[in-house]
This record gives sequence, C-alpha cells and structure tokens, in this order.
Amino acid sequence: MLTRRNFVLSLTALAGVGPALACPAPKADGTSHGILMLNADCGDPGNPNVFEPAILHINTGDSVTFVPTDAGHNSASKRGMIPDGAEPWNGAIDERLTIEFNVPGIYGHICVPHYEWGMVGLIVVGQDLSNLKAAKKVRHPGSARKVFRSLLKELEA
Repeated sequence: MLTRRNFVLSLTALAGVGPALACPAPKADGTSHGILMLNADCGDPGNPNVFEPAILHINTGDSVTFVPTDAGHNSASKRGMIPDGAEPWNGAIDERLTIEFNVPGIYGHICVPHYEWGMVGLIVVGQDLSNLKAAKKVRHPGSARKVFRSLLKELEA
C-alpha cells in the first residue's frame, strides 16, 4: 500500500538518482571542448557545485566552452594559476562562455559564488606543467584549498 510516507521516501530516493541520470556529456570535437557547471557531481549527488570534468587536458589553440547546465554558476580564471602571457577571464553568472587557450600550461578556474565551497577546476594546455609550482603556492579559502590540492596532486601522478 502506498502511504504518504512511502511516497515521500520514494521521491527522496529518486531525487538522489536523478542528477546521475540527467548529466549530459561535455561537448568535445577535437578542438572544441565543454565543461559543465553543475549543482551536483553526476556520479555523486552528495558532492555539490562542481565543474565536469574537474581536470581537462587540451591542445594549444583548442577552445573550451563553459556550459551553465545548472543556474547560478560562472567560470573565472584564478589569479596566480594561469601561465605568464595568458589572458584571464571572468564570465557572468549563467553565461555560456567560450575561451581559446593559446598559451601552454596549467589554468586554474573557479566559480566565483561557490569558490570557497570548492567549485574549482584545472585545464592543462599541452604538456607544459612549468607553472605547476606557482599554482601550488596560491592560497585558497575553505574547501577550495582541499579540492585544488587534490587536483594538482592528480596532475603530478
């Protein structure tokens, strides 16, 4: 018998599964790539406010489109975490923003409203990791510190 309590429990269970089923794959066609801006990790709905993928490897000259899949997010480069000579960016909230990456190296990017909560990511252009040491020295608030540390360790592995 379907009681009100069982109905609510069923909806709660489905809410946890929904995001995992609804996340589209980021666009990638060889020179154009996509990063989704999401309210929750596709594979772990308990992990809120993420970029998917968290680390993206591309070639020099490729472009990346930040896709506002869920509302309330943006993408901005993180000062001190982009290569010398690279142009910083700061997209508006809910803006679909495309950036062309012409300078090799590591680019840290953040969602300004959710930065302190750990909504951060890395783009690696080419094989050049020469700014890794500088990127590791940048200080971050809250959960961003832990997430960036983990992503940078993953690059070193």
